[in-house]
Amino acid sequence: MSRVCPDTACHAQLDALYRGHHGWLQGWLRQRLACRADAADLAQDTFVRVLLARTAGSLHEPRHYLATIARGLVIDLYRRRSLETAYLDALAARPELYEPSAEVRALILDSLMAIDRLLDGLGARTRAIFLAVQLDGLSYEKAAAQVGVSVTTVRKHLARALLHCLLLDDA
Repeated sequence: MSRVCPDTACHAQLDALYRGHHGWLQGWLRQRLACRADAADLAQDTFVRVLLARTAGSLHEPRHYLATIARGLVIDLYRRRSLETAYLDALAARPELYEPSAEVRALILDSLMAIDRLLDGLGARTRAIFLAVQLDGLSYEKAAAQVGVSVTTVRKHLARALLHCLLLDDA
């Protein structure tokens, strides 16, 4: 922990923030989630984010800040569960002979989450064009006709999407 928060003052500020707002945050999360365990986990994850960001001492509205972080974590939780459900439904539709191991399933889910994060930063049209070409295998011409734009626009959106993915992959 000393690598993240090197001084005693930082520890004291984080401790005060945690003691003063952890109960409130956990209750706030319980109101939004059906599971107490999920609320407890996300409350802890929220404070881990504060610890890593080293912002405990500079917060003017700590509850607003904590709620903003927690809201993002709730969205991530629901997004991950949605992806898991879709993946498990697809697996259930396959014959047992082809069922992957638990380790392979975990790797696939992690990959799906990474792809989802990459695509999340794209605009709707750019994402649609990127998926039409990369996932559906459409030619630029067919993708242009499907989306209702020119081939030049398809090229521009694909370049934008690929650059976005490369920049996030390097981060």
